[in-house]
Amino acid sequence: MHRSYENEDITVFWNSERCRHAKRCVTGCPKVFDIQRKPWIDISQDETSRIWQTISNCPTKALTITFNHGITVRFEEEACRSAAYDGEREIGECDYQITQEGWVIYHTEVLPEYGGKNIAKRLVYSVLEHAEKSRAAVIATCSYAAKMMQ
Repeated sequence: MHRSYENEDITVFWNSERCRHAKRCVTGCPKVFDIQRKPWIDISQDETSRIWQTISNCPTKALTITFNHGITVRFEEEACRSAAYDGEREIGECDYQITQEGWVIYHTEVLPEYGGKNIAKRLVYSVLEHAEKSRAAVIATCSYAAKMMQ
C-alpha cells in the first residue's frame, strides 16, 4: 500500500510493503504516528521539524518526507492522470491508462527547472493511492513509477 499525507509545507510518504514495524516512528512522534487511529498518520499533530527527524530514523525508508515548495498535486480522474501545478502553471504529470489488467502508469514527467523536489514522487503516489483505493492492480511501464513501486 502506498499513501501520502500532505499539508501546506510537507508531504509524508508511506510504503507499507517496506515497513518492518521497527516502531521508531510511533515512539519518536506518537501524536503523528498512532496505530490505534485511522488513518494512522496525522501530520497536523506535531511540528514539521520533529516529524522530519522521526522519519529520518526509519530504518527501512518505508516512511519518507519532502518539502512541497509551494507545488500542488491534483488527481484528475477524468484525464487519467495526476498533475502538478505551480500556481496555475502545470509543471508535471503522471499519466495512466485503464486496461483489463489494471491501471498502467506509462509516463511521468516534471519540467526540468523543477527537478530535485520530489514532485514526480508525489505524482506517482497520487496515482498509486487512487488505484489502490479503487482496488485496481497497478502496472508500471514508466521506469520512474516502477522504481517508486519497489
